[in-house]
Amino acid sequence: MKTVRHTDKNFPARLREATASPSLFDADIERRTRAILEAVQARGNDAVLEFTAKFDGAKLTADQLAVTQAELFNASLVADDSLRNAVEEAEANIAAFAKKSKRKPWCGKNSHGASVGEKFDAFQRVGVYIPGGTAPLVSTALMTITLAKVAGCRQIVVATPCGKDGSINPAIIFAARAAGATEIYRVGGAQAIAALAYGTKTIGRVQKIFGPGNAYVSMAKRLVFGRVAVDLLAGPSDLLVLADDTANPKFIAADMLAQAEHGSGHERVWLVTSSAKILQAVEKEISKQLPKLARRAFIRRVLDRNTWLIQVPSIVEGVELANDLAPEHCEVITRDAANVSHGIVTAGAIFLGNWSPTVLGDYVAGPSHVLPTDGAGASFAGLTVDQFQRRTSVVEYNRAALKKALKSVGKFAALEGLGAHGKSAEARFK
Repeated sequence: MKTVRHTDKNFPARLREATASPSLFDADIERRTRAILEAVQARGNDAVLEFTAKFDGAKLTADQLAVTQAELFNASLVADDSLRNAVEEAEANIAAFAKKSKRKPWCGKNSHGASVGEKFDAFQRVGVYIPGGTAPLVSTALMTITLAKVAGCRQIVVATPCGKDGSINPAIIFAARAAGATEIYRVGGAQAIAALAYGTKTIGRVQKIFGPGNAYVSMAKRLVFGRVAVDLLAGPSDLLVLADDTANPKFIAADMLAQAEHGSGHERVWLVTSSAKILQAVEKEISKQLPKLARRAFIRRVLDRNTWLIQVPSIVEGVELANDLAPEHCEVITRDAANVSHGIVTAGAIFLGNWSPTVLGDYVAGPSHVLPTDGAGASFAGLTVDQFQRRTSVVEYNRAALKKALKSVGKFAALEGLGAHGKSAEARFK
């Protein structure tokens, strides 16, 4: 971990280091990812299978890419009551939250008396990426597919990595199916994004790609944008805890360790506090709690590379730093936390007080845990159901309304030198 205090002589320089460009803009990752995308676009299934063997160690044939009905049945059989109950509880909260934010059509009158409005239609075929690897994210299936189902998407295509034997964690299969997936493929990494974006003989291309992933998955989504729509840039997890002396250091340490354990090494974690006492106590708690955790080897990589304990002069400066970093998750554990949070305008999700750990957002609270990472929160919001909907404007004029608009239409057409534009409206009165 790196400790920085506002009293340090080199505080500005250390702060710049703490806010350095993340993996999303890593030139080497971009070069490697671009090569994978180009190969899949050119060679389809053959390239997908080669990369699956190279990166996941699974030697598959094209007809083995899709999850079979037998696998779906087996996943349902092995799902115990505790898994079923957890999936049901989380899905209910996620669906209820999504239904409240679903966009609805509207219609009104403009100054000419014409009818204008919007309609919202679900994307018909969407792709959802579910991370696997060392931490199969069962919850991500619910946090993405459930929204697609609520929106009304007809074809929900899931891509998720497989193990060396070609298998997928049965809990992922069960959750994905329960949430509404219509197709599931055992493909991970940038090659999965390429297959969804360009299509292969086995995997039909989609209209839009959703879901988080590692640095290569996020890079792939960024590079295929335009060929296909993407939701947001949700890569390796990050967390910023903004705390004053009312915070519980034990809770803070536990939350920081939780977000560091994903395992890619690109995760980022910050404690920003106005209290020297809290900074020291959190540092001690991390050292105390870490040896007891099963994934401590993964966590140590993040602690060594991308974990910062930062003391600022006041919570006001802490809010400013939080906005600069645009964290995926932001815990505000201060006096009057709700009021303090009003000043934070770039976070993916905000968690208020000592009793709102980020893990609630990860699993069961209701809002999707697919959130902008690597500072993308400055430009993107988290995943919501309306991102599974297409917006279309609808315009209907009658003769009287068009007559009112003719003069202005003619003026714009003349100014732009586009005479046919003006005549297309005038023609209706000749």
